[in-house]
Amino acid sequence: MTSSPAELDRRPATRSPLLNPTILRIEMRRLMRNRRTLVFTFVFPAVMLVFIGSQITGSDDSMGPHAVANVGAYVMASMAVYGAVMATTSAGASVSIERAAGWSRQLRLTPMRPLSHVLVKMLVAVVLGAAACLVTFVVGRVSGTAHIASMAPWWQMALVIVVGSLTFAAFGLFMGYLLPSENAMQFLGPLLAILAIFGGLFSGPLPTDSLYGRIAQFTPIYGLSQMAHWPLTLTTEGTHDAFEPGWIANLVVWGVLFALGAVWRFRRDTQRV
Repeated sequence: MTSSPAELDRRPATRSPLLNPTILRIEMRRLMRNRRTLVFTFVFPAVMLVFIGSQITGSDDSMGPHAVANVGAYVMASMAVYGAVMATTSAGASVSIERAAGWSRQLRLTPMRPLSHVLVKMLVAVVLGAAACLVTFVVGRVSGTAHIASMAPWWQMALVIVVGSLTFAAFGLFMGYLLPSENAMQFLGPLLAILAIFGGLFSGPLPTDSLYGRIAQFTPIYGLSQMAHWPLTLTTEGTHDAFEPGWIANLVVWGVLFALGAVWRFRRDTQRV
């Protein structure tokens, strides 16, 4: 027995799963084929690490008499954060090219939910960010730039950087839907450099009692930078510098805002079908 057109219209639309494995697989393949992005993501942070690390010699390489890590390790953490942020942001912002090609509108014709599309993009971006972090860590260890007497800071930094870079995957998506395809990365490159400066990636610890330090605490990279460097404050006596809950709040709030903005722009972009 066949259903009439009226009965078919009354049937609820099939709702796709939140995480679509097919779309995730397609996005991962596209990522691995983009050799220019992969080379730039892997090479740039590693080269910066070796260059900056080579300028640190003698007494300048000490973080204190009881520190388990040297200044080179601090620089390594900064470059790993910067590489992961650049990787995840650029991967997310690649959606601007898809918009120009009409892919966003095509997705609107499928049962795929906007949040599902954002989630897939963020997961693909964080894979690229994790790879950038891993390469920087390997270069830091093999080149002798980073010296860390304990294994705990290594995996703690890696975990913080990989999870925290999700915020910037959402940021890239938001900007990719917000900006024209020809202007997305031209705008994001300088913006990320400015945010990295306020995050303390190109300098030492930021003074929180200055105007510069107070402004920096409300910028997106600040929380991730502080948490990524915190494991390096471990001493041979087993103590750490104080951990500020505000670092987590900074990262979470910005991540939620960027994710909501990406979903909002995705819906607005696809409503024009």
